[in-house]
Formats: sequence, structure tokens, C-alpha cells
Amino acid sequence: MPNLSTQLILDRCPHCKIAHPSLHTSSEFTTKDFKGGHIRCWMTYRCTQCGGVVLASSPNSNGHITEMYPESKIVDSVIPEPAKEYLKQAINSLHAPSASIMVAASSIDAMLKTKGYTEGGLYPRINKAATDHLITDEMAKWAHQVRLGANGQRHADGDYEMPTQEEAQRLIDFTQALAEFLFVLPAKVEQGVASTTPTEV
Repeated sequence: MPNLSTQLILDRCPHCKIAHPSLHTSSEFTTKDFKGGHIRCWMTYRCTQCGGVVLASSPNSNGHITEMYPESKIVDSVIPEPAKEYLKQAINSLHAPSASIMVAASSIDAMLKTKGYTEGGLYPRINKAATDHLITDEMAKWAHQVRLGANGQRHADGDYEMPTQEEAQRLIDFTQALAEFLFVLPAKVEQGVASTTPTEV
């Protein structure tokens, strides 16, 4: 993370996802715990594009940032391509909900194909993944609920209402959860097993 300064340097605004946002200091203050320790310097930054506010802190003024809210979303490197790139594009295009929804759905599609689910449309492959216990029934239900928006975008139904940013965010949330379930968590477990020594019972 960057340092506390009068301008916060980020690749994208955590709110509107605009590239190289202009994030200027709005206020600053210092906090400590009830014993007078754990001192932290805080700064709030306002995005001049969307008006969203970012809160960041460091143990000292102008120091390295240790906490930031909201955090910038990072796509884990263990997610295979092209699903990883689609997910990254979905997050970065949240300000354009239709585009974000389409590439998020493409990310879900690519994840299932990576796991061997290549036949038929996305809907039956989600069902098959649940039947095979690759994903839970609850995840399948969630997938179908968010997929409806993506389906509307792909078919450009004349009666279909344009999606909102909140709807696009819901699909991104599912896509990230699916990636965590299918790729990120298994990689963490594998790494944990490899880095520990079995103990005799």
C-alpha cells in the first residue's frame, strides 16, 4: 500500500473504479486505545470523480498505510485465465453495469469450463456442477439468481431494463465467491498442508 499523504495514490478508485483517481485529503485525525497506545494517524480522501470517500491509516504521519476502507479488490493470481482477466475487467468496469455483468458471466463460464463443464449452456452446466457436488446447492441457487441479469444483457431483450450498479456488484460478489470456492481456498489448503509437518497422533 502507499503512504499517507495529501493525495492517495491508487490504480483505481475503490468506489467507481476509475483509473488513476484523484483522491484528495478531506480530513485527518489521530486515535489511540483506552490505554493510550496503538496510536494511528487517519486520513479521509474524497474521489473527485464519484465523491466516494476512502479512509486510510498509518502508525505515524506520512507513514506506510496499514489499513484502508474500502480496500481495493485484488483478483487472486491462482484463478486461471481467462476467468481471472474476465473477473478483473468486471470489477474495473463496475461503473458500466451492462459491460460488467457480461464479463462477470464470462468469468463464471470460464471457471466451469476449466473444471471440465464444457457441454451446453451456462444454466445446465451450473446444475451439473451442483449435482456433482463441485458447488453446493445454495451456490447453484445463487448463481441462477444473478445469472438472470447476465442472460438479459447477452440477449438484448427489448423489454429488459438496463441493470444497475448494485445488480452488477451482486454478480461480481458471486463470481468472486465462486473463484474463492473453486480455486483460491483449495490453493490455500494445499499450501498449508505442504508447509506443515504431520504430527503423530
